[in-house]
Amino acid sequence: MISIVSQMLSIHPQTLRLYEREGLIKPSRTDGNTRLYSHRDVDKLQLILRLTRELGVNLAGVEVILGMREKMKEMQEQIENLEREVVKATEQRSKQVESDSEKALVKNSPGKIIKVDIKTE
Repeated sequence: MISIVSQMLSIHPQTLRLYEREGLIKPSRTDGNTRLYSHRDVDKLQLILRLTRELGVNLAGVEVILGMREKMKEMQEQIENLEREVVKATEQRSKQVESDSEKALVKNSPGKIIKVDIKTE
């Protein structure tokens, strides 16, 4: 509820309404249209307040920063998905090579891996 969150964060309820109008937060609503703030909403509000109060960022800047954070989160998820795909493809290829070597006419046992330092002068 807006009154609880405003007291918790020491801000006026109109400030919360402004942040909502500006699209910085989107609390859920009850059937009676009461705002319900999640823990994620409160965390986001704390970030907004830190940016505006401590760093002097205006609301347009806050919007840009929040948008960039969201894009960074999406990119991180894409990187993690790509990493999983690479690991899966590598494991599949490794199994395929192993399977192919078992079917080969001439068996080739894996050799030792030797580290060689090549120095160029």
